[in-house]
Amino acid sequence: MHILHIASSPRGERSASLKLAARYLETVASHQPDATVDVLDVWTTDLLPFDGPALNAKYADLEGVEMTPEQAAVWKQIHALGERFHRADVIVFSVPMWNFGVPYRLKHLIDSVSQRGVLFDFDEQGMCGLLKGKKVVVLATRGVVLGEDYPTEDYDHQVAFLRTWARMVGIPAIDTVESEATLGDAATADASFNAALDAATKLAASL
Repeated sequence: MHILHIASSPRGERSASLKLAARYLETVASHQPDATVDVLDVWTTDLLPFDGPALNAKYADLEGVEMTPEQAAVWKQIHALGERFHRADVIVFSVPMWNFGVPYRLKHLIDSVSQRGVLFDFDEQGMCGLLKGKKVVVLATRGVVLGEDYPTEDYDHQVAFLRTWARMVGIPAIDTVESEATLGDAATADASFNAALDAATKLAASL
């Protein structure tokens, strides 16, 4: 088994989402010692600006016209990034909620790599994801609790965003573990996080 872990928190050892990922990956390793992990940290990976040559390469590909050498070089890098997704059996996102959504560096990664011929294709029949058969696991943390004045169905642009992306690339369902109130009082935060750790452990053991 090969796992792609997309780490999207810049907080290092203080990150709750990274701690959830560590528990998940440790549990997988204990059950499947031959499993391998590729860590794609969006804060340390040199993500291409998706403008200029990259954007022009995208439209050259869509229109079926020859790319310039500069555009072709950028498109080759995007395909290489996409190969990291294709090699994975399981794609794990550890992701904090920022302003009800995902960190901008994670959005940058998704926008860069989610291209026709890379992670999906489409024709007259519609869109066809190219990552069929893979699993997506989202380990999500939030400083507050969604609900009441901020109902999940209206304000969750974190897990919901990744669920939509997974569907686009051919993965119709995802597994999620959520820890809320990380900025709340210590007792509430600890209870929520410990429950999430247990859920991550059980999810990894069932892989």
